[in-house]
Amino acid sequence: MNQVVDINWLDLATFSLILCIPLFINMHYKLGLARDSVISVIRMTIQLFLVGLYLEYLFQLNSLAINLAWLVIMVVVGASAIVNKANLPQNALILPLIAGLTCSLFPLLAAISFGLVKPQPFYNAQYMIPLAGMLLGNSLSSNIVALQNLFTAFEQRKSEYEAAISLGASPKYASFPFIQEALRKSLAPILASMATTGLVTLPGMMTGQILGGASPMIAIKYQLVIMLAIFVMLSVSVALTLELTLRCVQTKEGRITVKFTPEKRSKNAQQKNS
Repeated sequence: MNQVVDINWLDLATFSLILCIPLFINMHYKLGLARDSVISVIRMTIQLFLVGLYLEYLFQLNSLAINLAWLVIMVVVGASAIVNKANLPQNALILPLIAGLTCSLFPLLAAISFGLVKPQPFYNAQYMIPLAGMLLGNSLSSNIVALQNLFTAFEQRKSEYEAAISLGASPKYASFPFIQEALRKSLAPILASMATTGLVTLPGMMTGQILGGASPMIAIKYQLVIMLAIFVMLSVSVALTLELTLRCVQTKEGRITVKFTPEKRSKNAQQKNS
């Protein structure tokens, strides 16, 4: 197989000019996302550059304690990003999200490390950190969708929820249909992705390995592993997050102590951009 083709920094900077296209779309349709888009791109660039430097050092050091500390940081930052993008309060939901992501991520990493890849040592940062990044990265959007749909249901179907409680249903039973719907909507993208993988899309891990010179068949094996792991990660993390979130925001009488108000956030964003 061919060796990896490096990308010149000047060529990369020139390619970045295509960002003018989404910025033009934002301006034309008055989406109010220009500031957020620019900040996100700048943060992504700086963070990737710093992480690239750090990972080179991390791979050489390969310490179990440092690797675990890095995973904890990834989980906490991911949970915080989910709460912020879902337009929900940090204090009430950060712990359920951290618990949901942790309980789904670490068993999967252990299963992949001990059962399939078997790196030496088992906590090898070259495998542990990228795998954790892919699993957590793909879990963010699904958890955001799930939480938004859950709290939207409590707002829009409030009469249905209160009627069930007034008829003697427990708060958990009355909110069960909302959890069902939130789970269905959050898992719909990954189900569509799996159904079209190989025909419509070539996923990132497989593409990256092929571009890196690996055999396509080896890349396919790794991609199957990561897609199955992502599906399990999404299912477990979203289910746990929803269950733990309800325990934190639902009183014994069934009152919901947290409200989802995306309208106010969108108005504030439009005012800032105008």
